[in-house]
Amino acid sequence: MELGPILSALRRNKGGATLIALQIALTLAVLCNALFIIGQYTALSRTPTGIADESSVFLISNRWVGGAQDLAARERTDLASLRALPQVADATLSPVQPLGGREMGMGITIHPDRPRAGKLTMVFPVDDHALSTLGLRLIAGRNFRPEEVLVTHGFSENYPSWGSMIITRGLARALDPGGNVLGRVATLNPGGITATIVGVVDRLQPGRYAPSSPAAEYSVLVPLLWADSNVFYFVRAKPGQISAAMAAARDELYGISRQRTIVSMQSLAAARLQFYRAARGEALLMGVICAILLGVTSFSIVGLTSYWVSQRMRQIGIRRALGATAGGILRYFQTENLLIAGAGSILGILLGLAGNLWLLRSVALARLPPVYLVAGVIIVLLLGQVSVLWPALRAAALPPAIAARSA
Repeated sequence: MELGPILSALRRNKGGATLIALQIALTLAVLCNALFIIGQYTALSRTPTGIADESSVFLISNRWVGGAQDLAARERTDLASLRALPQVADATLSPVQPLGGREMGMGITIHPDRPRAGKLTMVFPVDDHALSTLGLRLIAGRNFRPEEVLVTHGFSENYPSWGSMIITRGLARALDPGGNVLGRVATLNPGGITATIVGVVDRLQPGRYAPSSPAAEYSVLVPLLWADSNVFYFVRAKPGQISAAMAAARDELYGISRQRTIVSMQSLAAARLQFYRAARGEALLMGVICAILLGVTSFSIVGLTSYWVSQRMRQIGIRRALGATAGGILRYFQTENLLIAGAGSILGILLGLAGNLWLLRSVALARLPPVYLVAGVIIVLLLGQVSVLWPALRAAALPPAIAARSA
């Protein structure tokens, strides 16, 4: 098909064509960045914690009340009783949780004489049952020994050394490019607390970090029985018995002592859904915005093309009388729309990159990958072709005589 008649028609209707091109450009700019943000939120909500089979692990938020004394002994009794339940595989405790707001950040280095070599890490005080309870994969070294677990009432104990620690693979590589950290002494700050790295697990990821953040891979387990009025018991149920295990655990704990409040009890799978609720909501909102924007753009294209068809009835009739087929008329309007959408897409790519640069500076969003630009262009071009199809089919179906008489 010759482009001359199409370009000539667009020059005569440049106001409407420009309006559609600008709308397509704006749609593409918003669409690309919205799709990217949706992808980021979706990836965040699927971030693996390193905990095997989260649906079989549940946590109990336990709070001692009434001035309960000798908390370490109480916690040991609770853990022994939980582990003895027939529905339970193992149990541990910690004052922090991977999928929650309570976290403990510290600096870590194996080169105390080089301050810039330190990394920010999330610290998980646990006992020697943590690896089996959480299902963390030990890839090097060993687990904690029972005699290594120290009792602490928080950092007020002021231990000069915690003896040993287990770190994640990502942190091991950050501390030493070769990951050769076993047996090396690390220093944790504030406090200058030392500990020997005795093991490396695959990962234990705090929920607050995006998957692209290096800190998402930097976690440390330290052998501390955290004797505090507010702790989490982590319990791994035997396969298929989590509901029974949760009910039995509640009864068992209250049977041991009523001087407590079980604030909450939920599986880690449920905790994941709750923790990432905001991210899913943002992704859904972005999806709705994209759908509305695409719908408005589509209706605009349909409306303007229908108007053009009504204004060009005589032209269509003459072309049909000169031998143009219905398919030729259809291709004419589709090609015309493709040129408009293509021009709008070029401008939309520039606007999308500018918008991403603003987001990068304002909210620290990552740089927009080219795949989202390509996907956005494909979507708006297909949208244009689908939107112009109905009015183009109407024009192609008009007999020459009727088209000429309608002009």
